[in-house]
Amino acid sequence: MTHPLLVLKVVPNGLDRSRFAFVTSKRVGNAVVRNHVRRRLRELVRRSEVKPGWDAVIIVRKPAARAGFRQLRDAVGNLLKRVTLLETDLPQHEGRI
Repeated sequence: MTHPLLVLKVVPNGLDRSRFAFVTSKRVGNAVVRNHVRRRLRELVRRSEVKPGWDAVIIVRKPAARAGFRQLRDAVGNLLKRVTLLETDLPQHEGRI
């Protein structure tokens, strides 16, 4: 599944939990920017209620470096809903991350 900010690839893993990996190329930005985006995505996945039994890779696109937390939250929620991995909507926490 694709989104202007992210790409999501999923495959079943046969386990009782889901696992996520994040890919950020150097085109996204320098190491500080890439790590910042990965930290935000990791937090979004941690807060979400994802169905167990899947391996997922989130590939970050260049515009994600300039995206705010809300935009990333909406992108992750949109992708997870489209592949039916999300059990409930992502929380609308407004804290800074």
